[in-house]
Amino acid sequence: MTGLTFQATVATRRFDLSIEVPEGTTVAVLGPNGAGKSTLLSLIAGLLKADSGSSSFDDTVFFGPGVWLPPHRRGVALLAQEALLFPHLTVLENVAFGPRSAGELRAASRETARRWLDEVEASDLAQKKPGELSGGQAQRVAIARALAAEPALLLLDEPLAALDIAVTPTLRRMLRRVLRGRTAIIVTHEVLDALTLADHVIVLGRGGVVEQGPTREVLERPRHPFTAELAGLNLLLGRSVAAGIDTAVGVVTATSDLPVGRAAAAAVRPSAIEVLAAEPSVRPGQNLVPIEVSDLEPRGDVIRVRSEALFADLTPAQAAALDLVPGSAAWFSFAAHDVSLYAV
Repeated sequence: MTGLTFQATVATRRFDLSIEVPEGTTVAVLGPNGAGKSTLLSLIAGLLKADSGSSSFDDTVFFGPGVWLPPHRRGVALLAQEALLFPHLTVLENVAFGPRSAGELRAASRETARRWLDEVEASDLAQKKPGELSGGQAQRVAIARALAAEPALLLLDEPLAALDIAVTPTLRRMLRRVLRGRTAIIVTHEVLDALTLADHVIVLGRGGVVEQGPTREVLERPRHPFTAELAGLNLLLGRSVAAGIDTAVGVVTATSDLPVGRAAAAAVRPSAIEVLAAEPSVRPGQNLVPIEVSDLEPRGDVIRVRSEALFADLTPAQAAALDLVPGSAAWFSFAAHDVSLYAV
């Protein structure tokens, strides 16, 4: 395979992981703190040594039995949460640093820097010092600096996490443009980053890879509860029946073309679930699940109502009107057409 192959263990971090990244593909790595996301990037970049394993990109071996290539010879650029620009250099000089260090003449390296500043829409910042930049501007420059070195592989560690929410959408659109056709790994907690930027996604749990595959397939049709939680979806596992799927909460009605008895999953958006304080009358095509509220969790502009198996999102006004508290009995109601049913 052309691209990145990687397998490594680090005993002290309980890290044991094997992945592949095809050339020209952007892969997002999702997972909780402690799952090994930053360890993965550090091993690939050469900032950390593995106890065992091997990794290569095309014909370049990064590490393996008896082999360890220094970071500066790997053709890898690592972009961290913070821009980490050289404070004594101008923006132009910061971006020109990589190609200049690689042997380009001063004039050529500056031309390369100008081209990349233009690419990230930061040409007007060329003569400024890092201390004069906003967080969003500094991150644009850091991206230009990383790409100006023409890395074979680009690693991005939560590149949008430290930015003000107002500038994040603009930076995300810019990243999508400059990453197109490049080989890159982006570590993120944000599902939106994965959906916007990545061709494939790898979901890590504390025990290794939970799921991996094409981004939309994994995040819109999760097979594992952990992935569903990251994607903000309810997941019910069971077996297909004529009416839909037989699950731990009973038979869930859904449109299905699966053969009866097939292992299956049902995904339901929490916003599609209506929360009722009293049992309603049964309506055709509507699922009713009796629940006990386990938690009420504020999440931005919604309140998440959790039960043992499912959760629903309400507006604060809806939650207040229902007067729910942990331990309250209630009903979750959702339509059959809001259930995504698929084989697992």
